[in-house]
Amino acid sequence: MSSLPNVSPAKPIILPPVGEGPHVKRLGLVAVVATFGGLLFGYDTGVINGALAPMTRDFGLTSFTEGLVTSILLLGAAAGALFGGRLSDRFGRRNNILLLSIVFFVGALGCVFSPNLEVMVVARFVLGLAVGGASVTVPVYLAEAAPTERRGSIVTRNELMIVIGQFSAFVINAIIGNIWGEQDGIWRVMLAIAVLPAIALFIGMLRMPESPRWLMSQGRDDEALTVLKQLRSPARAVAELAEVRMLAEQETEAQTGGWRDLRTPWIRRVLLIGIGLAVAQQVTGINSVMYYGTQLLTEAGFSANGALIANTANGALSLAGVLVGFQLIQRFDRRALLIVGFIGTTVSHVLIGTASMVIPEGLGRAYSILVLTVIFVFITQATIGPLVWLMLAEIFPLKFRGFGLGIAVLCLWLANFAIGLTFPTVVATWGISVTFFIFAVLGLLSLIFAITSVPETRGQSLEEVEVHLSTGSIPIIENVQPDEAR
Repeated sequence: MSSLPNVSPAKPIILPPVGEGPHVKRLGLVAVVATFGGLLFGYDTGVINGALAPMTRDFGLTSFTEGLVTSILLLGAAAGALFGGRLSDRFGRRNNILLLSIVFFVGALGCVFSPNLEVMVVARFVLGLAVGGASVTVPVYLAEAAPTERRGSIVTRNELMIVIGQFSAFVINAIIGNIWGEQDGIWRVMLAIAVLPAIALFIGMLRMPESPRWLMSQGRDDEALTVLKQLRSPARAVAELAEVRMLAEQETEAQTGGWRDLRTPWIRRVLLIGIGLAVAQQVTGINSVMYYGTQLLTEAGFSANGALIANTANGALSLAGVLVGFQLIQRFDRRALLIVGFIGTTVSHVLIGTASMVIPEGLGRAYSILVLTVIFVFITQATIGPLVWLMLAEIFPLKFRGFGLGIAVLCLWLANFAIGLTFPTVVATWGISVTFFIFAVLGLLSLIFAITSVPETRGQSLEEVEVHLSTGSIPIIENVQPDEAR
């Protein structure tokens, strides 16, 4: 064991500033490499948007089987999130990301060479296992590697890479679809691109360190200190390790880390908040636009090729939204932004439904729905999208983090699966207006949840968040300075 300062829970540790030096560059490299998992997440979920139409021609898909091919990845992601969290807790964040890169590779190749619908469904499920595993492992790895002052910006880089992956998929689909769209099997080329970042993720993670907080939870203090000294100044590394050690000892006594801990009221409360955040993010319908944007725009009045091109606007505004969200998260409270986000998305749903109902068919209707849709996407990605992933990485206690996040993200993916499976059928049966009015009602319920139940986590270390949640003393509004000013 490393020699650490004596720490009393009554005397919190004062952490030295992060400072400048080689550790800043090293932390940036860790964030870039790990977020290739987010890039794969984004590409593999977004590529189906343009690949679905040519795949439908080749396989003779119905509206139900279109939903099945799209959403089976999400069902796999639900399982991947559940087991990925447990594997991450047991074997380490880095090792789990390495394993997931292999699953990404195998799943992508399975999709590319699928001879029929049945094999495609299996391959998409396997790919979903990797997506779900990455969705719980990468944010935790980043949150545990980042210092408190930079946690918001570091963790939300994963969301940036997700939308870069989706935007890349939309652009690649538009280029391939407009140039070679009539060729048989062109969707296989679209899907094959995902193999490249899977290889890059595997090679890159071989050179990355393990999460220092996970090492500490395993009693591997010396290794944890070595990693922290790569990512912090020496004085900050020692002080931070002491803080984590103090909390780890308290958690060992409390025996946190699994189902039996749900008997503890505050842990049960945290899990319910996490599940609520996860489901609320999905019922905005953001991923329906990301998965079915091309089909939605065709329904609105665009031609097939025009919809492929117009859909890139959703990707561009999604990317712009996350970039704006980076700045907002650094300057404003998490909870306040979340509430503003749900207000904005709910109003957008009402406007999209109304435009579809009152504007006559034609290009005027098509472009009106496109404009309102990209506004909705921008609002979501500037607020709710990155905030939920960040807060899920923040609220769970150390030894419950992988398990708790796995359960919450399992619910996220199940909600995503249900919406992804039913969206084509609902639009085909009731049209765009009713579909988005349903999203508006769900958005109102999510807004009520955010106002009444979601705590503030900004401006605190992961350990401080845990202490506040366990004692019930966490404030609803946190009056703190912007992250970069602390």
